[in-house]
Amino acid sequence: MQKTPEAIVWFNQVTKNDIPIVGGKGANLGEMTAAKIPVPPGFIVTANAYYDFIAASELQPRIKSALENLDVEDSKALTAAAGAVKQLIMDTPLPPDLAGKIKEAYATLGEGLVAVRSSATAEDLPEASFAGQQSTYLNIEGGDAVVAAVQKCWASLFEPRAVYYRVEQRFDHFQVGIAVPVQRMVQSVTSGVVFTIEPITNDPSKIVIEAIYGLGEGLVSGEITPDLFIIDKEGPSIVSRRISHQDRRLVRNTGNIEAGAEGSNYWQGVPAARQEQQKLSDDDVIKLAELAIHIEKHYGVPQDIEWAKENGDIFIVQSRPVTAIKESTEMEPEIKRPILLSGAAASPGLASGPVKIILDPANIDQVFTGDILVAEMTTPDFVPAMKRAAAIVTNRGGRTSHAAIVSRELGIPCVVGTGEATSLLKTGQIITVDGAHGKVYDGKVTRRIQTSSVVSMVRDAIKTKTRVYVNLAQPELADLVAARNVDGVGLLRAEFIVSAIGKHPNFMVETGRQEEFIQKLYDGILPFAKAFHPRPVVYRTTDFKTNEYRELEGGDKYEQPEENPMLGYRGASRYIRDIESFKMEIEAIKRVRKDYPNLWVMIPFVRTVDELIRTKEILEAEGLKRGPDFKLWMMTEIPANIFLMDKFIDVGIDGISIGSNDLTQLVLGVDRDSEKLQDTFDERNEAVMAALEIAVTTAKRRGITASICGQAPSVYPELTEKLVSWGITSVSVSPDMIGTTREIIARAEAKLKV
Repeated sequence: MQKTPEAIVWFNQVTKNDIPIVGGKGANLGEMTAAKIPVPPGFIVTANAYYDFIAASELQPRIKSALENLDVEDSKALTAAAGAVKQLIMDTPLPPDLAGKIKEAYATLGEGLVAVRSSATAEDLPEASFAGQQSTYLNIEGGDAVVAAVQKCWASLFEPRAVYYRVEQRFDHFQVGIAVPVQRMVQSVTSGVVFTIEPITNDPSKIVIEAIYGLGEGLVSGEITPDLFIIDKEGPSIVSRRISHQDRRLVRNTGNIEAGAEGSNYWQGVPAARQEQQKLSDDDVIKLAELAIHIEKHYGVPQDIEWAKENGDIFIVQSRPVTAIKESTEMEPEIKRPILLSGAAASPGLASGPVKIILDPANIDQVFTGDILVAEMTTPDFVPAMKRAAAIVTNRGGRTSHAAIVSRELGIPCVVGTGEATSLLKTGQIITVDGAHGKVYDGKVTRRIQTSSVVSMVRDAIKTKTRVYVNLAQPELADLVAARNVDGVGLLRAEFIVSAIGKHPNFMVETGRQEEFIQKLYDGILPFAKAFHPRPVVYRTTDFKTNEYRELEGGDKYEQPEENPMLGYRGASRYIRDIESFKMEIEAIKRVRKDYPNLWVMIPFVRTVDELIRTKEILEAEGLKRGPDFKLWMMTEIPANIFLMDKFIDVGIDGISIGSNDLTQLVLGVDRDSEKLQDTFDERNEAVMAALEIAVTTAKRRGITASICGQAPSVYPELTEKLVSWGITSVSVSPDMIGTTREIIARAEAKLKV
């Protein structure tokens, strides 16, 4: 196209080389139109029109003044300055000539419903992506409404998130212009996305297609779980598929709607007969794959494509280069927009929803499905609400706190240790929780493509020599997690089961209710052993601390207050002094093992060799002896365990499991829940790494198994590689990290030729 100062051009007049005039979206739409790719028709209000408007109205110096010396990290100042600039643009009328040209082009397009999209002139460049920073308005109808939507797109160039992003990327605010494509709306019956490279393993021979009923916004927002197809480009042919249940779809309101008005789309029920059906026929999947291959060949690089199907025809709504291909072990890219709160990244993921501040667990019934639970901290009493929550934010705690552990097990985002969440946030406020980076944002933030289903499908096929176990505590999750590619349970926490019982063991003994306690403990353990059979389930005997035991009914009678419960009366020290309580636990284990002998035992917090000897004597006296189908492990979490590892092994155990959280705490002398010392608490510290190496290599030399059940392998891939190189036999992680850890191990084994 010959570069001219035209205010309006049509898709068939531009190519990929015209980004300075029509922006990234506009250039791609023109490029695909020229390449005979089925793109809904439209025109573009060029960046020239925007620049002419700014110049003619003498807005540039006023905009510069409003943004001068702005601290973009000051959320209130950023919002105020951005709002002032947007208002300047909206209060300035469009030149009548330009408004007339826009209405004329809209009439030529055939009028009806259109999409009015922002297209920044620096958008989708390899070095900086401006996608998603500006606004899009859908279902716009009528000439005046289209003109108003164009002006709103111009104003959105100064949304707070866009101003913030440009400053972060060191772009001048007037270096980035904005064009506005106006495109006929596709009334999609089915829609979705395509990646022409498998985004998790970066396999260029595969295509990934996601499909849902209704509009694509249902997928983009994360509201709907899509059907997933993995296609081999050779053929092409469908390699695997996962069909999802969908009971509602987002559809267009075909009434007369003002630009950007709420309610332009609405949720409609999917007929029951279609809810379980495949959203796209196999023929259409192949047709779409062929079209995606054509687009990729045209551009010469992998593409991220949006598509929609209307009246039997498939349209390509957008295609852009996949500019953010990353190693699958890397965490999601951090969101570039103003932050409300920061804390510790406790459980990965991204979720949006209304805030529910709960200061007393007695009020957890106020938390509904999809709410963001905000609390000072959580305790076992909060668990029912945590299961309903979309994400969790707390004032206090670290990544080994109750909130962090349960969130990882539930697979929901969590940010802990924010300090002021309960005072800064308001009930009902919509926020977004980024658990991977420990950030909380105002409003709803979404990612374009949801790849969690892709991740699990691809990673669940990976095989490793080193076993991947899972840490669990919630019986309700046993069947779900057991269906994953996991070799067993490396840490079954007793504390959550006992908390659910709610009564101190000694209280049950004193009141003659031993059988009740045993039966309830049996009922809590059984689902895990049954779900994972014949894979091993390693049950860690109760490791309550005195302050936690005091919370149980009758606990204050049997537990003396301690200055430092973390270093107090806990673990094996209890078993040899409170034998009657320990016997009840042993009896519950024996009853489960009658039907499911895959249940093993692990003894926590063993301070001395003598404690291990005496604990083992109690187990054997009650009928739990080591054998081919019963293994006894010892937690390794105290420096004494490291120094005297050979002597502990001499007592007679089948394996060790390193509790990296406590071991790090005790090696470094750092309270693992201290918010001020979070940076010091690091399993990669030289002293901790030395302890880990001694534990694993000694176990290997002595011919017993070595596992690790702390959070370190989930967080630090480089540490996992070291563990594999030293000879660790298994790694036990939270359910959300099964696939990631399996992949890390596979790479380490390949590198080490294990």
